[in-house]
Amino acid sequence: MRSPSPQRHRPLSPVPTAPTEFAMAFTSTPRGARLARLFVAHCLDSWGHPYSGDVNETLTLITAELCANAVRHGRVPGRDFHVRLAVEAVGERLRLEVSDTRAERRPVIVSSAEPDSESGRGLLLVASLADDWGVTDRRGGPGKTVWVALSVGRPSAE
Repeated sequence: MRSPSPQRHRPLSPVPTAPTEFAMAFTSTPRGARLARLFVAHCLDSWGHPYSGDVNETLTLITAELCANAVRHGRVPGRDFHVRLAVEAVGERLRLEVSDTRAERRPVIVSSAEPDSESGRGLLLVASLADDWGVTDRRGGPGKTVWVALSVGRPSAE
């Protein structure tokens, strides 16, 4: 009878790391916009940015505005809008992207809204809260992507 050979403990897989990206499609309805906002808030919380923290509240507000715009101005019947949230620059910056399938209705980057204007104020809010933002062509299909970059400190370890 042979004695069992000593086994060295080796990890079977690399040490798990926190996810650095979240992406999902939502229906182009007010309910879809609400779910996207809630999902981004939950994702940020799981990444160490608590619900009541400045980062979570700021990016959740920006998400709400961009998703509402995608539903209101970028809706194409039968097509969803997409939300992508990613950590960049080794945790120092967050990037939010909201894509819809309507390429011809691109938001105009304005410096200020007219006092009597009924549109454009939401993007002024986005511009004032974000470090940078812009509009690009949607990857992999027709449409556009409105993106936002927000610098953050390292998330708190809780």
